[in-house]
Amino acid sequence: MSTLPISTRPWRTGLSPLKAAMRASPKATIGGAIVLVLVLIAIFAPYIAPNDPLEQDLLSPLLPPAWAADGMAQFPLGTDSLGRCVLSRLIFGTRIALWVGLCAATGATLAGCVLALIAAYFGGRVDRAIGYLVDLWMSFPPVVLSLILMVGLGTGVGNVILSIILVDWTRFCRVVRAEALKIRRNDYVTAARLMGFGHLRVILREMLPGLVPLILTLFSLQIGIAIIVEAILSFVGLSVPADVVAWGVMIADARSTMQEAIWTLIAPVVGIVLTVFGFNLLSDGLRRALDPRQRARN
Repeated sequence: MSTLPISTRPWRTGLSPLKAAMRASPKATIGGAIVLVLVLIAIFAPYIAPNDPLEQDLLSPLLPPAWAADGMAQFPLGTDSLGRCVLSRLIFGTRIALWVGLCAATGATLAGCVLALIAAYFGGRVDRAIGYLVDLWMSFPPVVLSLILMVGLGTGVGNVILSIILVDWTRFCRVVRAEALKIRRNDYVTAARLMGFGHLRVILREMLPGLVPLILTLFSLQIGIAIIVEAILSFVGLSVPADVVAWGVMIADARSTMQEAIWTLIAPVVGIVLTVFGFNLLSDGLRRALDPRQRARN
């Protein structure tokens, strides 16, 4: 038995380049534009921010935004209770949010997809053992499990990333495994195994490419989830140290003054919502653009 021609393999004909996906889906285009702007802001934060985000001006606390009556052009979005520039802190907070989101999503993707492919390919006891592990791990509420892990690991950006990976790899494993089981039954995978190809080659060359659209979608969605989790951990003081700017820390600092300076709370909330919205749009757009079944339905 010979392998199917390359042109007949669904992952060859159905997977378009990312650039073509952007053109095919307005949602992917809008989400990609938002993400690109956020990435540029994070990279060039020292040049964009009007002030040092950690510099305190105790003579100018709780200044309103520049367009208000008592606002100052030096502080476009006003200042917090310690006189720190809200806009500068918002800009530098983008760095932590994107770094945690990208690293945590990458780690969760790798761990979940490796176990999913192993479970789907070998089946039997291996599949059942990994399935039991996933079910056991998912029985814990994600946020509670993250808090428990952070208490055990200690604060720090690296520990935040590790805790998110340890919690969210199960999402990738369960979803990717279900799709990998379908791909494993295809003729070209069976043909490759009958021709004597090694396990690793069959998994990487025959099964993995067909999962790329799904993995890309889950990856972009996971970034938004990781950003929310990091904000929650920062809010309760279990994420970054005091000398690091994060959106969750900004929200925690704004609690005591939100009645008289609501802008200190609105700014980080808008930053989180806009970032998660951009990655969710990108995720949904990639799913519609890269999934052959969605394109046929449209």
